[in-house]
Amino acid sequence: MPSPMRRVLIVGSPGSGKSTLALELARRTGLPLVHLDDLYFARGWVPVERGLWLERLQHALEGERWILDGNFSSTLLQRAYRADTVIFLNPPRWQCIWRAFWRERLGRYPHGGHPPKWPSRALLLDIWGFPPQAAWQLAQLRTVPGLRLVVLAGDREVRAFLASCEPGGAAPGPQRLMK
Repeated sequence: MPSPMRRVLIVGSPGSGKSTLALELARRTGLPLVHLDDLYFARGWVPVERGLWLERLQHALEGERWILDGNFSSTLLQRAYRADTVIFLNPPRWQCIWRAFWRERLGRYPHGGHPPKWPSRALLLDIWGFPPQAAWQLAQLRTVPGLRLVVLAGDREVRAFLASCEPGGAAPGPQRLMK
């Protein structure tokens, strides 16, 4: 039986479904959930001072059990070395853009708060330019010894992954890895 998931990162493109997956995974496993946006932004979606951001992140990483939801490439390896599992969401660009439009249109943001006016041009460019960043991130993650890397390319794979998760954080068996 695979070892339990105790410290899980969920990363991927904006609009890939990170927060939605994080909420459901936390519900199924009982792992505490931390949204990195909540650590990085103050009210009104204003970034906090860098030192405060890194202090908040370090405090979250010190926990023995957690799910951390968010991309933030500059701290990817710092988080990965503390994690036992990374779930990398890699759906098609069109799906991420579609979700970004609907998130604004419906006024929904998965973990509350007041989202910025989305989809902004910057957000759309971030989504469009994510595939090269994804390749770089996956290469970085593969350098972390003992890290379980799960790459999910669409909703069907996300549903299958969630269906295989057990209460208490038990991890499913091997998942498809991106080439």
